[in-house]
Amino acid sequence: MPAITIYTTSYCPYCIRAKDLLKRKGASYSEINAEDDAVRDTMIARAGGRRTVPQIFIGDTHVGGFDDLAALDKAGKLDAMLAG
Repeated sequence: MPAITIYTTSYCPYCIRAKDLLKRKGASYSEINAEDDAVRDTMIARAGGRRTVPQIFIGDTHVGGFDDLAALDKAGKLDAMLAG
């Protein structure tokens, strides 16, 4: 399984949903708190300018936010990405 990184904040309901979806898939992930300005700047640069949380990366692939993650799952593509 490729490494999964998710940038979150403590007050974000979409972050909770993304983490729940990944947990249901049996995927482990590294969570990075993006409330710090320097961390958030790194997230924005890594996510191609996207400023919202969560920002999810599977391996080197930028998935996007929760809606993007859920769309991949609905399309049947998420399991293959998680399998690497």
